[in-house]
Amino acid sequence: MSDHHHHHSQKCSCCSMSRRCFMATAGAAAGAAALAGVAGKTYAAGDPAEYVDLASLRPKPKVRITYAVVRQPPPYWLGWPGTSYDLEGWRTKYRREFEDIAKRIGVELNVVDKPVESAEAAGAFAKQLKADKPDAVLIMIQHLHCWQWVKNILEQSSLPTLVFSPVGTCFTNSFQGMGHQTGVHIVSSLETSGVEQAMRMVRAKRQFEETRLLVLRKDGKGENKLPRLGTTVTTISRDSLPALFAKMPENDEVREVAQKMSKAAQKIVEPSSQDVLNAARSFTAAKRLVADHQANAITTDCLGMVTQKEVPTPPCMAAAMFQDAGVTYGCEADVNGALSLMLTSYLFDRPGYMNDPVPETVKNLLIAAHCVSGTKLNGFDQPSEPFVLRSHSESALGVALQVLLREGQPVTLARFNNDSELIIDTGTVVANVQTPPAGGCRTSVEIKMDRVEDARDVLGFHQVVFYGNHRRELVDFCQLYGIKVVNSPERTPLPGSDVKA
Repeated sequence: MSDHHHHHSQKCSCCSMSRRCFMATAGAAAGAAALAGVAGKTYAAGDPAEYVDLASLRPKPKVRITYAVVRQPPPYWLGWPGTSYDLEGWRTKYRREFEDIAKRIGVELNVVDKPVESAEAAGAFAKQLKADKPDAVLIMIQHLHCWQWVKNILEQSSLPTLVFSPVGTCFTNSFQGMGHQTGVHIVSSLETSGVEQAMRMVRAKRQFEETRLLVLRKDGKGENKLPRLGTTVTTISRDSLPALFAKMPENDEVREVAQKMSKAAQKIVEPSSQDVLNAARSFTAAKRLVADHQANAITTDCLGMVTQKEVPTPPCMAAAMFQDAGVTYGCEADVNGALSLMLTSYLFDRPGYMNDPVPETVKNLLIAAHCVSGTKLNGFDQPSEPFVLRSHSESALGVALQVLLREGQPVTLARFNNDSELIIDTGTVVANVQTPPAGGCRTSVEIKMDRVEDARDVLGFHQVVFYGNHRRELVDFCQLYGIKVVNSPERTPLPGSDVKA
């Protein structure tokens, strides 16, 4: 047990290395660090050995939210929240809390000092919003009889609208018709964590808009912008990566990455020390490539490169390290898989892993298997889950991570079918599957599905599995931005039966 804890503590220090440990090792480090705030825009294609700060590749967009209070003109007699409710005290307290949240998650909150207290004021506010065009508007309700004004603001401004309604300012029927409308998200609670998650939704959408996803395909060439999420997809030839890998030196950074990952692992099964060094060079090559193309995320035709023996190591270890730093590295040039990885990263500040779904029919479980998973599944700022360095199971090459997920841990499965349709399911981790005796991928996890009666009916392929039951938050994000939600069928009728699915 003590041995495990020993590794765990080292693991924590390992993954912040991209920011800290390498600064001394590269000649260009100081300059790169000084400019790191502009995601990926600071590096000119050139010296392969120039240090690239991985964290700087994550998009850091400007996010603007306008905040106002809507209420009847005080003082008022009777009516909720009631005469005993300290209107001004709570207005001040919530404003401070919202400003703190905004600061913490990197959002600019522009506060309207004067509360909106009439239909005319609501109209003027909507007009102002239309002119200012913030990324979203946040409204706090302070009287039960103001919902029509909120509705008018939403309709006239046509902006994503977040509403915080502290308990005592709405009934279940107060916002009927608006509660499930596209472009709106209502938090009726005393929990301001709901407002924090709402602000994260706005931030995530801006991060999608500011992301350039680099896709490496056999003869890839071209660029397009996704209509709903706003992400730019730049496709280049997959030869770019092997060519750059060949030029990457086995320098101090590479040796340090190899050493840190070897120490942080619970154990090393198949890989040799040279395999780990190759995997570390694959990591520095991928950082360089993303920086050279002023991109923020990458997905490569890794299986194609391995099949054609174009690289001595699959990029699995590099991809896991990217994910832990909040920079998406997707597998198999799957754009929708990469978008799904970005979703967990941007919306919940945690990595997941895209997987191949396998039904276990004796136990009626879903096995989610892939050779790439982030380790910081509890959050980028949390310690890593235990992991083992293995080979890529399909090729027996290089280094892949077997990440051991916590048994009993609720998880969410999310998969974009396209950028305007998302599959959402949830379940609980039952066990980690060992390869061998099983075949398939190294990170392999049995999941007991919620609501889906038969594990064979789980929809999608390359769904992203990540920690926590986040069904509601994902549905809320989809509602705010007009994305269609799909769930796996709860039950499939037997042929000839009249049971409805």
